[in-house]
Amino acid sequence: MPTAPHPQSTDELFHALRENHQLPYGRTRTVTAEELVDAAERFAEPVPLIHALLELQEAYTYGSDPRKSPVVFARLLTLFDEQPDAFDERLRAQLFWRFKWVANALRALPEIPLASLRQWLTEMRDRYEKEGLGLQPYYGQAYQLAVHVGEDPTLAYELWAGRRRTPHSDCEACEICERALYRVAVGDDERALEVWAPVLAGKESCQEEPARSVSYALLPLLRTGHADRARELHLAGYRACRRNPSMAGEVGRHLEFCALTGNEARGLELLAENRNLFDEVDSPLDQLDFLTGVEVLLRRVEGLGHGGLPVAGYAGRAWTVAGLCAEVRGRGDGLAARFDTRNGTSAQSGRRTVRLDRAPLLDALELALRTRGLDELASGDAAGVAGARGAGVAASASRAASALPEKLPELIRRARELDEEGHPDARACWARLRDLVAARDYAHPEDPAVGPYVRLCADLLSDEAYRAAERGDYASAVDLHEEAAGLYEDAGAPDDVVLARACALLAAAEAAEAAGEDGEDEAEVKAAGLADAHAAVVRLQEEASGLAPYVEGRLLRLRASALGVRLQTSGDQAHAAVVFAEADLLQEFATRHGLTTQVSGAMLLRAGTYALSGDLPAAVAEIDALRDRLASDGPAWHLPRALGLRGRLQLGLRDAAAAHADLAEGLRLAAAWPADAVDTSRLHADLAQTCLHLGRPDEALTHLTRSAEVDLRDGKRVDAFCTYSNAAQLCLDLGRIEDSIALLDSLLGEPDVIGGELDDRLVAQLRLLRARALHAGDDLKAATAEFVALAAESAGWDDDPGSHAMIAAETAMILAEAGEFDRAGEVAGRALAAHALSPRYELISNCLRELARLRAQQQGPDGLAAALAHLDEAGRVADAARAAGFQPVGRSLETALAYEHGRVHAYVGAYEDALAALEKALALLGEPGAEEGGAGEWAECVRLSGAVEGIYLERPAPALVRLDAAVARLTALGHLEECEPLASLAAQLRDEG
Repeated sequence: MPTAPHPQSTDELFHALRENHQLPYGRTRTVTAEELVDAAERFAEPVPLIHALLELQEAYTYGSDPRKSPVVFARLLTLFDEQPDAFDERLRAQLFWRFKWVANALRALPEIPLASLRQWLTEMRDRYEKEGLGLQPYYGQAYQLAVHVGEDPTLAYELWAGRRRTPHSDCEACEICERALYRVAVGDDERALEVWAPVLAGKESCQEEPARSVSYALLPLLRTGHADRARELHLAGYRACRRNPSMAGEVGRHLEFCALTGNEARGLELLAENRNLFDEVDSPLDQLDFLTGVEVLLRRVEGLGHGGLPVAGYAGRAWTVAGLCAEVRGRGDGLAARFDTRNGTSAQSGRRTVRLDRAPLLDALELALRTRGLDELASGDAAGVAGARGAGVAASASRAASALPEKLPELIRRARELDEEGHPDARACWARLRDLVAARDYAHPEDPAVGPYVRLCADLLSDEAYRAAERGDYASAVDLHEEAAGLYEDAGAPDDVVLARACALLAAAEAAEAAGEDGEDEAEVKAAGLADAHAAVVRLQEEASGLAPYVEGRLLRLRASALGVRLQTSGDQAHAAVVFAEADLLQEFATRHGLTTQVSGAMLLRAGTYALSGDLPAAVAEIDALRDRLASDGPAWHLPRALGLRGRLQLGLRDAAAAHADLAEGLRLAAAWPADAVDTSRLHADLAQTCLHLGRPDEALTHLTRSAEVDLRDGKRVDAFCTYSNAAQLCLDLGRIEDSIALLDSLLGEPDVIGGELDDRLVAQLRLLRARALHAGDDLKAATAEFVALAAESAGWDDDPGSHAMIAAETAMILAEAGEFDRAGEVAGRALAAHALSPRYELISNCLRELARLRAQQQGPDGLAAALAHLDEAGRVADAARAAGFQPVGRSLETALAYEHGRVHAYVGAYEDALAALEKALALLGEPGAEEGGAGEWAECVRLSGAVEGIYLERPAPALVRLDAAVARLTALGHLEECEPLASLAAQLRDEG
């Protein structure tokens, strides 16, 4: 089925060829290229057909389809022999360049006899000699054949490497890779890395480089002690080759690298991301290279005892590590044997054996911020909420398992005793009881002290309800508490009925839909619901009689908590007094009855209320009193929470060092308790913020990722992804671009993201951050594609036009940077339309000014009219912002606009207009002061004015007066760094004068 309308003229054909050339290599590009060859044949003109055949051969070559590439080239060669005049100098150069492509393709096919390979090289040599071309490319192919076959390559290497390069030689980057691989083969890793240096540093590149060199250099880097550099190159290099059928061998080497550095779990993740390569790689040599890397990984995983893990493999069936390893082994051995038979040597099998038998080079190398082990994959930790919840329960259970009573009646009594106390080990007891009750042979003990079976079922439901509330699933918590209340009633446990219903009331207030009526404030609706819940709990408590003290204490705690959450939600300080009153009531009751957990809870609530009221010193005093009490009377498991709150208070008091000490101590103490007993996610998140205040961003990054890992374990996937997003942004801010991209790629590859189960706006935020990271990493093509896709999707966000305006504005700037000004203008128009619904003055102004700058910079005088149109639109945005009372961050929109007028006119050579605009910008900025912030912008404006006046208008004297005065002023104000570029320009003008 045709993928596009057939061209009706040669002009349409060439346009279609250009468009197809922009597509990524793959099935779509190849099929379209085949159709365009058919179309070109109908024109009965050789030149269009030549261009179409060249495009098709390229699609086959880089689409990993070596069998078809030589066939297309044979047609091109026939056309050249029959109609040489149809090939201009450029087409002739392409034709002779591609002799190497055919040699590579034939070498990759084991069914092609060795004699035919040598015959083709002879044909290449004869053709080159006839055309008067240098033979260095021929000797390069002869060397590569010698290496492939397993002959001694020394002479072939010297014949190639000792010759001068020609216009038809492989690019410098590719030849560097071959020379480096020669050094690796003779065991000289250090020399190989020296040869590779220009490519690995990005100074030499091509279609395949540096990705190809990176994949080969990873193990030599490890062997020579450059693990950090290997990690850095792995992240960047893998991204350049993933899912690409023509780079399947490179992907295989990255999988091998993971296997040999203790990153088997990451290797399996990357394998899943590249599952398409099992079916889309048509080159047998690339298949062999890929499958060998896969087998290295799978053998390692199986050797570590995880052969039963599910793994991505060939389509059509489910695979385990062991099953896929056996399949890959058979296919890899078969391919190696076919090549060895063709070549008459054992070279391919031997190289394969060396890779498979290589021992790990490092026990552990942290390759990504999001690290997971095989045990986590085996437990299903990444599979979703259920797995995460199970991990949390398991963590509690494992700690307390040795202390659990063996006899069932004792276990039930122990669980209830710990639960009444609020002890975190109760969770392990309930987890064990849940397993026992679920068993088919469960028999409930006939023990009056234990009570009936229905009461135990109610206990388990209550525990599950508390867990649901902790995850934020309040709707489920309401249902579970209500069901538990019914069962408690059946069991004749009135105290528990009251407590369960009170918990349901508070959970219902948290779960209530916040939309309310038209115009109702969400916070007001929730605050009202919490007040109602408080009143309802008070009534429940008043209507009940003879309640046990621990139940009374819990009810008082619920009442106080409802009012505390109301204060936090509303921010209304008038609500603080009643919170203090309820907390005092709770503390007095709990002290009288020896309920240490509730005493601690009351004091924590008082400290939090002081903080919400803005009295941080009083909050610290309260928490210090609590800390002393916890040290003497307990409960000890509240101490990490108290220290966490104290750390946040110290941060609010701008004592980051004290905050760090408290939070770190809280985290240390939390390790003594079950994983779900303390909110370690919050502790890590607060430590991250504190570390940023202390200027320790790398430590902050570690705490962010650990916070996210805890949230994942606890089933809080949205919270985890938000925290990971913050970590990715911090990586970007620190210049760790590849770390940021790798983390985001890992998140976006999660099953619930791919399946559309995660919040679409959160996913869009992750994709937007990834697009920005790609742009920061100079991958303009990939960044543009992601931005364009996001702009199209966000256009449908009728409830959030402001976000669409932001995304569309960024997209327009990226398109303009890529030179696609028409598309940039269209997208900017959509940003303006969204801005009209939800104003984003500064953002839209920035976008329009940047479009103007890029127009002038890239198009010169031809782009001036369009650039000025953008600036006129930016002027209207500035007028509207001023009328609306909008105050931008930093300089005014009018100042920024005047400065951009200066730059635009300078780019197009209108220097007098540029100088006038810059002087206007300086007048709007005003003289700088001693404070930080404005001096840099003022200095840059002076510098550009000086350059325009002194260099382009050739008036150095007034320019020097301007610059010297600015330097003197900035020096007097202490802005020495801002002086440097001005002083440098002044020195340049004096030297030239």
